[in-house]
Amino acid sequence: MQLHTHEWGTGERIAVLIHGIMSDHRTWHRVGPALAERGYRVIAVDLRGHGRSPRGDYGPELFADDLVDTLPVGVEVALGHSLGGLALSLAVERLRPRRVIYSDPAWSLTGVRQTVDPAVFVTFKKADPTVVRYFNPRWDDVDVDIELATLADWDTGTALALSGGHLRDRTPERPVVPSLVQIAGKGFLFTEEAGKELAGRGFEVRTVDGAGHTIHRDDLPGFLAGLEGWI
Repeated sequence: MQLHTHEWGTGERIAVLIHGIMSDHRTWHRVGPALAERGYRVIAVDLRGHGRSPRGDYGPELFADDLVDTLPVGVEVALGHSLGGLALSLAVERLRPRRVIYSDPAWSLTGVRQTVDPAVFVTFKKADPTVVRYFNPRWDDVDVDIELATLADWDTGTALALSGGHLRDRTPERPVVPSLVQIAGKGFLFTEEAGKELAGRGFEVRTVDGAGHTIHRDDLPGFLAGLEGWI
């Protein structure tokens, strides 16, 4: 499936950005321009069922296949957040970027810090500004408004397709290309022990202290600082 994309910049080096569940390319509204200022042409996708991309069947492998159908091979850097990190890890062997950044990737939703069934995200479909601010106290008004807009354009079937019997640990055994895992210090997906295990598998691991799961919206300076040497 060909996905909707949005671009910033015209640099010769290409960076691709892949968002998490319930979101779309608009989540990168500050990251995209920041990378463009560093000389990148930045391509951000809307995963199927999100934003302006088509709807259809859903599942991690399908999200990954869409990335392969849509994105160029051999880009300078690919960055995936949450569900986007999972999809990217399943597509990386085919896309072969020079470097990969997994920002709090949703590789395992069971038995890490707490078990999370994606079906619970369906309840956020009709969230109002008060709810969004409650769960994301560090976000500014622009990000709250963007979240409400992306929720309106999101198909809840994406969450239902990832729930129940589809839940399993998909943590990669090893990095296919040089890979950074960026962990949210106040996130719910990774313990300190899990970070150490990833390092033992060959990933570079960095934690952004104080940031919640959506690091780039909680703490943009900390997010970018945590990527130095990778972007």
